[in-house]
Amino acid sequence: MRILPISGEALVCLLVALLFAVNFCHGSDSKTVEVVGSAECADCALSNIKPSEAFSGLRVTIDCKQENGNGGFKTRGTGELDVKGEFKVSLPEEIVEDGELKEDCYAQLHSASGTPCPAYGGLESSKLVLKVKTNEKHTFGLAKNKKLKFSPPICAASTAAYTRPSPVRPPVPTPPFWRRCRLCGGRRICCGKV
Repeated sequence: MRILPISGEALVCLLVALLFAVNFCHGSDSKTVEVVGSAECADCALSNIKPSEAFSGLRVTIDCKQENGNGGFKTRGTGELDVKGEFKVSLPEEIVEDGELKEDCYAQLHSASGTPCPAYGGLESSKLVLKVKTNEKHTFGLAKNKKLKFSPPICAASTAAYTRPSPVRPPVPTPPFWRRCRLCGGRRICCGKV
């Protein structure tokens, strides 16, 4: 191992500092890609369920059809619904080319246990389209400002948050003639008393 003279050490430190400065000061060309939208409880009013309770634990995933045409979907992002049913999901920047998505992408609601909730209106109702495009940010959302509709009873695992417990009832009293004798175990052969 060779020991550098003082001037060599200073040159190495200067180069390292210069590289760090270039990396930190250089503006990144990365763009922010996000999906914003909201969900709507289709039958909360009929079921006497507060929408904020229906939204608790629900997640949304952004699933895109594969470019290679094998028919499969790949999850590109995931996020949670807030108490108002709104969501914001970040997507990888390489999914966008010339301001448009390279793949057909769809939003999918999932229950608290992770099972997908059926989409009202079919797959096309949850397709993503470009909403706003600036130099640094691409914002996508559902077509025609639609909301992801779901039904808590159908979206099975999400109903666990608001199922009503069965009422607590007192134990059934036992009549005196059903009691067992402590001596004979209820055979009534010892004393005839119960």
